[in-house]
This record gives sequence, C-alpha cells and structure tokens, in this order.
Amino acid sequence: MTARSDFIEKFGGVFEHSPFIAERAYDAGFVIVPLTAKGLHDGMVLEFRNASREERLGVLRAHPDLAGKLAIAGELTQDSAREQAGAGLDRLTEREHSRFTELNNAYAEKFGFPFIIAVKGLNKDDILAAFERRIDNDPDEEFETAAAQVERIALLRLQTLLPEG
Repeated sequence: MTARSDFIEKFGGVFEHSPFIAERAYDAGFVIVPLTAKGLHDGMVLEFRNASREERLGVLRAHPDLAGKLAIAGELTQDSAREQAGAGLDRLTEREHSRFTELNNAYAEKFGFPFIIAVKGLNKDDILAAFERRIDNDPDEEFETAAAQVERIALLRLQTLLPEG
C-alpha cells in the first residue's frame, strides 16, 4: 500500500461515506507530519468547502437519520453508531422513536437531506429541541447549518484518531 492509500483508508470516513474529501486533502498537500486533529481538519474542511454544492449535498445525504432505520437494523458506520449511542438515541422509548421518525421524515422532505447534528455532549432532549427549531429554517440557511455540523462531526472524529495540535 502507498502512503496515500493508507491515509485514505484511515481518514476516508471522517466525512461520512465521502472519501473524496480525504483524497483531495492528501493531493492538495494538507497532510503535514506530524498529523494533528486541527491541522488535518483545517485542510479537509477547506476541501469540503471548495467542493461543488452537489458534492457537498452528497456528503450531507451520506449521513444517516438520527435513530432511523439504519440504526434499528444495526447498519450504521461504527462512528455513527457510537455517536448516536453516546447521546442515548439507541435507548428511545416507543413514543420518542415515533417523534424522531416523524421529524426525520418532515425534515428530509423539506430539505432533501437528513437532519445532521454533532451529538457529542447532547442528550435526546437537546437533539429534539434543535430538530424542532431547525426544521423552520429556510433551505439555504439549513444547508449551511448542516454543513457546519458535518465539519464539527469531522473534527470530533479526528480528535479520536489524532493528537489535538
């Protein structure tokens, strides 16, 4: 394996199912040794922001619904499963799960991508409150809000893989 392929294997999932971000960051020279979470995040975020709107929309759409079908079926990525479990989304009551499903469906219908929030440090009530508040955003505002949350999730994932720096 090459250094590039090793890098893509390790960091390609930082932006959910979107290894092109890691590929572009590597190719643009943002992989500076020693790797730090902040340094690599800065480069990867630049590549995410420089991606076309359609590519960025693809990254948003790659994220799973919160407490959705993939979670129930056990088909989330390891990172997503750990993040959702940490917020208690794997232990919802039937009523709470029903509310999440209702909001997931309404949100996806309105915006064309799933509700995305960095759940670390939040609980299910915090997430529901944000969900209910953000569903009233206009599409452009919510696209930018969701993209910022994707960037935050990427930072949190990098912080589990690398020193802060």
